Amino acid sequence: MRWVSLPSPIGDIGVAADDEGICAVRFDGPPADATLVPVKGTLAAAGNELAEYFAGERTEFTVPLSVRRGSEFERAVWSRIAAIGYGDTVTYGTIAAAVGQPDGAQAVGIACNRNPLPLVVPCHRVVGAGGKLVGFGGGLDRKRRLLDLEARVRLNQGLFW
Repeated sequence: MRWVSLPSPIGDIGVAADDEGICAVRFDGPPADATLVPVKGTLAAAGNELAEYFAGERTEFTVPLSVRRGSEFERAVWSRIAAIGYGDTVTYGTIAAAVGQPDGAQAVGIACNRNPLPLVVPCHRVVGAGGKLVGFGGGLDRKRRLLDLEARVRLNQGLFW
């Protein structure tokens, strides 16, 4: 894996790529033992897309992804999460039911925590019953800030009407 550290309004973000695409996104930057590389190629594209996202100019990521781990259940959850629209939220229970595990809301939460591509696969859009902000590997403050950013952008673009 090749890592870069990218500044953002919610702190440094570590992004890793392999030969197929982006394979990891981490809050608080790359792991301490990561070897950093120059920002170019797929990593530069990811950096540009993240900067556009935080500027309110991008609502979907198009950078190629490489997901090489995760159980069948986790991959099904991540696929459902990837389909959540910009600025929308879905409950853990709704995703559990959608992947065939109607009593699996807690398992969905664990799968969200194991999501190797937060932001790009937007697990911050998954909320507790009644819209409650619970469980986010990046911390609830970041989750709130990401959801607030998306709500402001949707409002400014008239996407609520």
